[in-house]
Parts: sequence; C-alpha cells; structure tokens
Amino acid sequence: MAHVLWRTEVVGADHVPVDGPVLLAANHTGVIDGPLLMAAAPRPSHVLVKAEAFHGPVGAVLRGAGQIPVDRDSGRGALQAALGVLRRDGVVGVFPEGNRGRGDAAAARAGVAWLALRAHAPVVPVAILGTRRTGEGVGHVPRLRRRCVVEFGRPIVVEPAAGTTGKAATEWANDAIRVALAELVAAASVRAGLALPTDGPDAGDATVTA
Repeated sequence: MAHVLWRTEVVGADHVPVDGPVLLAANHTGVIDGPLLMAAAPRPSHVLVKAEAFHGPVGAVLRGAGQIPVDRDSGRGALQAALGVLRRDGVVGVFPEGNRGRGDAAAARAGVAWLALRAHAPVVPVAILGTRRTGEGVGHVPRLRRRCVVEFGRPIVVEPAAGTTGKAATEWANDAIRVALAELVAAASVRAGLALPTDGPDAGDATVTA
C-alpha cells in the first residue's frame, strides 16, 4: 500500500534501534497514517489503532498484522497489550495526539510517556506528511500515487531525575516526547516541502483529490 498505492518516501529509518523495545511516536493527520507507519518501519511493529477500525475485512487484516485496538472510553487494555509487546523487545507505534487533526503535535496524551517509562524504551519521533491536505476530511483516502513522506527522527530516552514522583515523571516525559515530535514534524515539513493541513479534526468531506 505504502509504495504501490502511494509514493511514500522513507527518511531516517536507520534511526530506529535494530533490537530491543522501541516506541514510534508519530503525528496524526489522516486515515492512512497507521498503514504508512507500519510499512515504513524497518522492524515489524504493532500500532495502536482505534477499536472502530476492527470490523469487517479491514479488521481481519489489522488483527492478522498484530495491531492493537484502542477502546475510545478506556485505553488501559491497549496500553497493557502494548507494554507486553515492549517487554518482549518489540516495536509499538503510537499517535500521541490521539485523534487525526493538524498533526503539529501541539498536544499529546500521556500514554506514550507511560509506556516509555515502564518499558524503559527509547522513543523515536516520526513525522508523517502528505496523507491529508487542507480541506480534506480526516477520513479521506488520498488518491493513487500521492506523494507521502515518513521521516524517523533520532531516538530519545526519557529518564526523569531521581526522586521524581510518578505523576510528575509522566508529565515531564510526555512533554519531552511532544516537543521532540513537534520539532521533527516542523523541520521535516520544510525539508519535504509538504505542508501540514491548516484545519483540524472537524474538517469537512474531501474537496481536494490531488
């Protein structure tokens, strides 16, 4: 899908550690971000995907590929499943923003920080660009052969100062991860010449098909 349906360029894949637990923290603008992240990752990965996607033929594919469903009301089960993957030295992909939107990482949920701290896993920020343009709905599927870019940044290790409480450590780690992701997305957007959409998750139906 990533290289046949769309023209996906992968940058910095060598930044992903070749072994041990790894978290891939990616920005999120469009519906194909998950498949592109999984396809671009140099190691087999388990991406957290909203539970609503696990229906019909698509759901069968997601389960067969080992992806992890996230319940909209409670993500505890998904986090525990992801933690199990990391403790087996696997790779987990997470979208810290939680929902598709502008993809600028202006905000982030704490799940990725919680996982990083408990699994002692490095976090690789990932910029995904080109999957949605301004004016396209968040569920829009880009037309064939659209150019997309997936850029992996250098891994960061979140190690709070000794004596930091659990809540404070999670907040600190979450902010460090969000800042690293936001900086990568901004720089990658300039390098690739692909702008982020200017509208958020309330964008209407697609009007741009290029």
